[in-house]
Amino acid sequence: QVQVVESGGGSVQPGGSLRLSCAASGRSLSIKAMGWYRQFPGKQRELVARIFSTGSTNYADFVKGRFTISSDNAKNTVYLQMNSLKPEDTAVYYCNVDLLGKYGMYDSWGQGTQVTVSS
Repeated sequence: QVQVVESGGGSVQPGGSLRLSCAASGRSLSIKAMGWYRQFPGKQRELVARIFSTGSTNYADFVKGRFTISSDNAKNTVYLQMNSLKPEDTAVYYCNVDLLGKYGMYDSWGQGTQVTVSS
């Protein structure tokens, strides 16, 4: 069983920065990718950024140049550095982990962390 725990959300003024962290724990994890998604009220979750075990990354267009995803594979941890935050970045941010299990690929989600950008 995988546990996914996020931290680092909070409130910040426009133009400010936040750093989100997400740690996955469990027995014999084979993590293939970790990513951040966000969700607005009444909307589906959308991809923010994703990093693969190879180190390759992809980003949503709306965060390119502002957000940076990184990982520490030894700690099964992924980070999202968010700079130049805008009010429209206000959302619940979720961590997602893609794993290879005994029966194939599966994923696991964290509980979400609120990010509020407001003056």
